[in-house]
Amino acid sequence: MTYSVFDHTNLQDHMKTRLFFDSAPTIARFDKQKYPFLEKLTRSSMGFFWVPEEVDLTRDTKDFRSLSKHEQHIFTSNLKRQILLDSVQGRAPTVAFGPICSLPELENWIVTWTFSESVHSRSYTHIIRNVYSDPSKVLDEILDMQEIVDCAKDISANYDELIQYNNQAETCGTYTGDYMHKKALWLTLMSVNILEGIRFYVSFACSWAFAELKKMEGNAKIIKLIARDENLHLAGTQQLLKVLPQDDPDFAKLREETKDECVAMFKSAAEQEKQWASYLFKDGSMIGLNEAILGDYVEWITNKRMQSVGLPLLYKTGPNPLPWTQKWISGAEVQVAPQQTQITSYIIGGVKKDVSVESMKGMTL
Repeated sequence: MTYSVFDHTNLQDHMKTRLFFDSAPTIARFDKQKYPFLEKLTRSSMGFFWVPEEVDLTRDTKDFRSLSKHEQHIFTSNLKRQILLDSVQGRAPTVAFGPICSLPELENWIVTWTFSESVHSRSYTHIIRNVYSDPSKVLDEILDMQEIVDCAKDISANYDELIQYNNQAETCGTYTGDYMHKKALWLTLMSVNILEGIRFYVSFACSWAFAELKKMEGNAKIIKLIARDENLHLAGTQQLLKVLPQDDPDFAKLREETKDECVAMFKSAAEQEKQWASYLFKDGSMIGLNEAILGDYVEWITNKRMQSVGLPLLYKTGPNPLPWTQKWISGAEVQVAPQQTQITSYIIGGVKKDVSVESMKGMTL
């Protein structure tokens, strides 16, 4: 079969096209979308564009030297794990989802999502360069940590299975998607939801804990910007899991058939995050955060994410055991005058262009 990146004979109506496994429209058009939430995510992500060099880390260099040995272990180990997580997310979405997505707005979102993850990866290198005289040594040692390797294997397993199905479909010359291929996609989206919604946030909490002690605040500001992006990515996977059963009846069946498997995936991830907490604090805790509290946070946020995708909860939890994390996630912290601090909540290009005469009704001058 001959492939072309532009097939002028393909007159597929994009408003009748499925999210995945359909004949993709030739023209990338965004005047109207079958699923507007994807366009909103993309526009928000573009409006959030930032680069790590915007954040001054000069004080972090001094702060890091003042940390105790076990605090340096917590900070560096956590940073190494964040590098691993974004190394996966910086390439996997386009490789795994790109070949089988059909709608222009979905394709655009996947590309935008992947790009923002690459900014995150660059951010970690920016942080390491500022606190270590030999940043390459830190990066070279990442895969020497078995705890990180185990996590890498776990989060890439579903991606790898989906890519294998994609490759088989390409060999056959079609991406129509048989039932098992669709199952691989469903489980991969659930796995990514866990990665974006639980694993990242456990790492974020550790980074912000230092800032709560007025240490490593530049790093915390970068992580806040990353968390803002990850909120969009999390919303993307949650929405896709919600609309896919309406988009394709096979996914409605898969949603019910894989419930136990998905619950097990959440449980496995939560237990792995608790083991990571044990590793982080093996030599000592820090003010405001220790293994037990972080374990409670893992259970709380796991329940929250499971509820969002319609799965039964695993744990008995109360209120957020780390309530101070919310101000970093929501961006609700009070900023002083612009000349005294860096503004981390601005949006570039965030102009509303759908104003009509009707929007002005009732207004007077």
